[in-house]
Amino acid sequence: MVSLNHIGPKFSLGQVVATPGALAAFEASSEEPGVFLRRHTSGDWGLVSQEDAKANDEALAGGGRLLSRYRTRQGRTIWIITEADRSSTTLLLPEEY
Repeated sequence: MVSLNHIGPKFSLGQVVATPGALAAFEASSEEPGVFLRRHTSGDWGLVSQEDAKANDEALAGGGRLLSRYRTRQGRTIWIITEADRSSTTLLLPEEY
């Protein structure tokens, strides 16, 4: 059996930035952005559609933008987008897109 604690990230995040709305959502829920970023880099895309999850899996192999969608304990939706060239990753609220 493989321990999930030993599985590393599947891709680089590049420079990580967060919008004011995302930072406020994390503060309101007392959650750390790093938890969501670790899920994102492990290939746990959260609440995306099956089509988006498939597109993410294909983007891991062939390059392309990666999108994850999560919900905080307060019910706020957080998107995490890593650019196709892996130069940057943004945490944001959908309405900030």
